[in-house]
Amino acid sequence: MDKIKIGVIGVGRGRTMIDYCRRAENATLVAICDFWREGLDKARNEIGDEVTYYTSYDEFLKHDMDAVVLANYATEHAPFAIKALQHGKHVLSEVLPVQTMAEAVALIEAVEQSGLTYAYAENYCFMPAPREMKKLYQEGKLGLFEYGEAEYIHNCLPIWPDITYGDKHHWRNHMYATFYATHSIGPIVHITGLRPVKVTGYEIPYGSRAAKMGKLGATAGIEMIEFENGAILKSIHGDLSKNSIWFSLYGTKGRMESAREDLVNGDVERIYLNLDSEEDAFDGTPVTYEPKDELSEIASGYGHGGSDFYTMYNFVEKLKGNQKADTIDVYEAMDMFLPGMFAYRSILEGGIPKEVPNLRIKSVRDHFRNDLQCTDPIVAKEQRIPCQKNGNPQIDDQLYEEIKQVWKSHQE
Repeated sequence: MDKIKIGVIGVGRGRTMIDYCRRAENATLVAICDFWREGLDKARNEIGDEVTYYTSYDEFLKHDMDAVVLANYATEHAPFAIKALQHGKHVLSEVLPVQTMAEAVALIEAVEQSGLTYAYAENYCFMPAPREMKKLYQEGKLGLFEYGEAEYIHNCLPIWPDITYGDKHHWRNHMYATFYATHSIGPIVHITGLRPVKVTGYEIPYGSRAAKMGKLGATAGIEMIEFENGAILKSIHGDLSKNSIWFSLYGTKGRMESAREDLVNGDVERIYLNLDSEEDAFDGTPVTYEPKDELSEIASGYGHGGSDFYTMYNFVEKLKGNQKADTIDVYEAMDMFLPGMFAYRSILEGGIPKEVPNLRIKSVRDHFRNDLQCTDPIVAKEQRIPCQKNGNPQIDDQLYEEIKQVWKSHQE
C-alpha cells in the first residue's frame, strides 16, 4: 500500500487533518465532507478541485478511499464511525468517541465485526511531555504508578461564539460537567496502560461565566478515579477562569510532570523529573528538559503542541502496517471516556462511587445495550438526564442571538 487515501468530515476541526494529508508522504486527501455549505465552499476555494467535496455523508462514503477522519460534532462520532466501518473504511475519530452507553456497545461491536482499524485521536496523549512520560514509564523509570493529577482547564468564554455559533442546541451548550474528560484522563490512561475501575464525580457550581456563555452544564467537573492496580487519579476539566494543561504522576521511584501553562515555560512541551537514582538513568536530583524525537521538527508546525501531527501520522502508519505506530484503540478510548460518564452518574446520585464497566467483556456490554442516558433529548428520549445535578437553568433566547451575531461578525 502506497499513500493512504483519506477523506475528512468537518472543515473546522478537520482543518489540521486536511493539512496533514496535503503535506504528508504517507497519505493523500481525496474527499472532504461537511453539511456547512459556506465552510465547504471556503475549503474548495483554497484547496481547489484536487479533491471531491460532499454535503452528503452517505455519498461521501461511496468515494474511493481507505479511511475516514471524523472531525464532526463530538456527539455524532459514534454513529458516523459505525457507518464508515460498515462501508469498509478505517476510522480515526476525534474527541469524543461516543455519547451513550448504547453507542459504546454498538461501536465496539462494529469494530470487532469489521476487522478494520479504529483509532481515537485523543491528541493530548501525544503532546511532548505526556509522550515522554509514556516512554519513561514503559522503561520502568517511574516504577509502579501510585497517584496522579491531570488538568484540562480552558476558559472558553472568549471563543464561545466561534465554537458554538450562537446555536442554542449546540452540543457544547448541553454537555454535563464531566463529559469532555478525555483530555485530562486520557494521557494518564495512555501513559500507564492501566484500566480505570471506579470513579466518584463532583461538579463545580454553575456561575456567571457559564451563564454568559449560554451553557446549561456546570462550570467544571472533577473525577476521583481508582485504577486496577489501586492507584488514584484526580482529574479536573472545564471552564475555570485561568487555563491549565498539566499532568503529574507519582510512582514508587519518584515523580514526573509537565509544566503548568502559567509558567510560560513550554507547558506540555517541557517535562520535570524527580526520579530515584538508577544506573545509566537519573541521579536522583530534579531535572527538566523539552523532549524531542525524530519527528518533533515536523510536528511543531501543527496544533496542540504538535500532537495533531502524531495522531494522524500514527493512524496512517498503522494502516501501512507499522507495528510500532502508537494509536488508541476502541477499548482504550472507552477507558478514557467512561470515567467521565460514570462520574456524572455519581454526581446525580449524590456522589456515590460508580464502577467503570469493562466493555471488552460481552456480558458486561449486554447490560448497557439499551442505555441511552445523555443530555441530548433527541437521542435519549425518555432517558434524558439534566445538564447539571440541580436541573437545567433557564437561558433567554436573546443571549444566543447575541452570540450568533458575534460569530457572524467574525466570519466577515
